[in-house]
Amino acid sequence: MRFTLARVITALPVFVTAVPQLAKQGGMVISLTLSKSSLLINADKNVNFEVLNSHVASTTAKISRGFDNFEKNTSALHPAVKGARKRTSGGLPIDSLSARPMLWFGTITVGTPPRLYTVEFDTGSSDLFLPGVDNDGTCDGHDLYDPQSSLTSIDLDKPFALGFGNSDNAHSQQYTDNITIAGLEAKDQTLGVAQHYSPGLQVRKFFPDGLLGMAFQAMSSYDASPVFQTLVTQGGTDEPVFAFNLAGSDPELYIGGTNPDMYIGDFSWTSVVQHGYREVIMDNVVGNGQVTLTNVACIIDTGTFFIQGSPLDVANLYIGGTLAHNSNAFYNLPCNAIPSVSFTFGGTSFPISTAALTIGRNPNAPSMCVGSIVAGKHRFWITGSIFLCSVYTAFDLANACVGFAMLA
Repeated sequence: MRFTLARVITALPVFVTAVPQLAKQGGMVISLTLSKSSLLINADKNVNFEVLNSHVASTTAKISRGFDNFEKNTSALHPAVKGARKRTSGGLPIDSLSARPMLWFGTITVGTPPRLYTVEFDTGSSDLFLPGVDNDGTCDGHDLYDPQSSLTSIDLDKPFALGFGNSDNAHSQQYTDNITIAGLEAKDQTLGVAQHYSPGLQVRKFFPDGLLGMAFQAMSSYDASPVFQTLVTQGGTDEPVFAFNLAGSDPELYIGGTNPDMYIGDFSWTSVVQHGYREVIMDNVVGNGQVTLTNVACIIDTGTFFIQGSPLDVANLYIGGTLAHNSNAFYNLPCNAIPSVSFTFGGTSFPISTAALTIGRNPNAPSMCVGSIVAGKHRFWITGSIFLCSVYTAFDLANACVGFAMLA
């Protein structure tokens, strides 16, 4: 096969913005916990195609739901949406969380007096939700939020829908309350209080209690300010920047700047092309030293595992390759000849580790491994954890850009 390519928490053309003056000290850190699904790879070390295909489908549904929210909130189609399409029912993309192979989560506090909860931090969505104490039993095992026990909670008397409107969904309620993230307080923050969790959010599959979205308000199911935007608006951060290190044994989310201990050299910055998702233009994709894709629109999404490209782009990337058995998304790569791949942002090339470029062996072709760059359903790319584990990533709200730096 020939492969070618184009404080701390545990304007559309391509151009590089002026380098923001980031806070090097004084931010707050949250240590993140990595949760990996054991279902991705079977006991025999072969991939589980059912889980892989489910993750691609769920990511597609999540992104499409964001486009619905954008249209609802702005009365305009998102520029990435081409032609007419059928709208889904309103609500949070809850079921899209059900099949992810990997996620990162940390702690926040909610209410007065404050209570501790764990949440996934997701740059591919915009809302905060938690399981409510008044639920149908599907949230049991999680720490439950009780708005009646908080002196600062306010019932907005607005419902929101979990999932995609199938018979398993239940309507839940929006509140405002005070949220503390890494010691920084966002007052009167809108959050959803769930009365029902779909199977993918129940504790046996989803370890955090809820999710905290970090995209722009235009993608919000509530049409409300996301938590980080609220922090910035209320003057709660040293700088309007947050950053992720998803590599190694000590992943973290840094709030209010960047952590200089986690990266080396300068950032390469790329402007956000649309205030919705964290969507930027990737200069090019290089495989085995050859540029095969240029000016690639992509969403930077910590809530997605794979790198997903448009079907045509991925087919061009894997010239001469074959689709894996019973799949229209995953390609075979020779296990003994994994290519070199790098993405270029802001004029700087960032290589992806060879180990990250494959998921596991194909049970139907033992000499073949399944590639982690997969064909999605959209015309743009979604750059998930496979790439983000190879770089230090900063999100600058004031300058509307995303920056990448080499890991220390």
